[in-house]
Amino acid sequence: MSFTVAIVGRPNVGKSTLFNRLIGKRDAITDDLSGVTRDRKYGESYWNGREFNVIDTGGFVPNSEDVFEAAIREQVQIAMSEASLILFMTDVTTGITDLDDAMTGLLRRSDKKVFLVVNKVDNGQRHLDAVEFYSLGFEEVFFVSSINGSGTGEILDAIVNNMPAVEEDLEQEADKIPKFTIVGQPNVGKSSLLNALVGEQRNIVTNIAGTTRDSINTRYKLFGKDFWLIDTAGIRKKAVVHENLEFYSVMRAIGAIEEADVCLIMIDAQTGVESQDMNIFRLAEQKRKGIVVLVNKWDLVEKETNTARDFTAEIKQKLAPFSDVPIVFISALDKTRIFKAIETALEVYEYRQQRIPTSQLNEVMLEAIEKYPPPAHKAVYVKIKYVTQLPTPTPQFAFFCNHPRYVKEPYRNYLENQLRKNFKFTGVPISLYFREK
Repeated sequence: MSFTVAIVGRPNVGKSTLFNRLIGKRDAITDDLSGVTRDRKYGESYWNGREFNVIDTGGFVPNSEDVFEAAIREQVQIAMSEASLILFMTDVTTGITDLDDAMTGLLRRSDKKVFLVVNKVDNGQRHLDAVEFYSLGFEEVFFVSSINGSGTGEILDAIVNNMPAVEEDLEQEADKIPKFTIVGQPNVGKSSLLNALVGEQRNIVTNIAGTTRDSINTRYKLFGKDFWLIDTAGIRKKAVVHENLEFYSVMRAIGAIEEADVCLIMIDAQTGVESQDMNIFRLAEQKRKGIVVLVNKWDLVEKETNTARDFTAEIKQKLAPFSDVPIVFISALDKTRIFKAIETALEVYEYRQQRIPTSQLNEVMLEAIEKYPPPAHKAVYVKIKYVTQLPTPTPQFAFFCNHPRYVKEPYRNYLENQLRKNFKFTGVPISLYFREK
């Protein structure tokens, strides 16, 4: 499972600044997804050769009677149940507030590791003032200034030291069985699909969003097919605040997506693609997982001649620029096309594993490059000499050329489209790198 660090704290203590510091330590970091729920952010951090997820739990629910108390309590509880480690952020300039005390009470009852982070400690006087925070009773206390970065290296070191040791499970690699994760918004029919596939009430299914509390793995061995199905946990019933529900679902999705080879992203045919579906899609794309979009409850939609075609076009438009994704219309309840969904997922799994011989790759791609060469940049001509697939678990390609920095986004897209046109990569995110020859 992925290691996830959640930053919690009352408003204006500098959580987002710390978040940006933690994920900004190297240029190679993948883009963080802003707005996983409106103003919350999810990103990845790399430090000392280790990788972990970071979640900023900023922002509160508007129009709530007791905005701070209720919203903070919700978010702290979600973080306590889902995160591997919690950074509890406070502010030396205000001292310990009632809200800090209340959060301390919640966090001390948790069995999760908590680091107390005292922010805005940027001079000698504030360092003396910060000593009062030891009275909150946390073992590990860090004095930082997230605005200028002092102290964040120590936090990163401590996070990495608390991560489990890396264990190479060679046997598991040898016995590589595809893992498919069913992800989607609450109440979209994830558990119903799993039950329809395995033919038994493996999971409790109700129409209450959030019946599934934990990710449940089911081995499927029928009709000559063998794979793991992971039904992601949905949303807790007690978390009634809409935005925190979304936050909770994304935290659960992160771990499940991490485990998967292919994500079956379920959307509701009656509501279409919503912003939360897009967040889950971008997460899977960012993690370079195979993707199949399943449009569930298709039986409930009134249809005309071109309904499915128009719906497909609308989905692909929303998923752009990565729109080379298979879309299957299903009804988990009526078991309509559910096996088609699995066959498609197995195809995507194969596409994601494929290795293209270098000779074949160069033959096809150099011809495409000759037909449409890279545009010149200020009278400098870019010449791409050679292409190879990198020895990575997911499809990544290196293009060797004389001026890599002058290859712009439109031309990258052209090359990716040529790869997709000539080799089967449907449902698979691919990465292109340009290196100096």
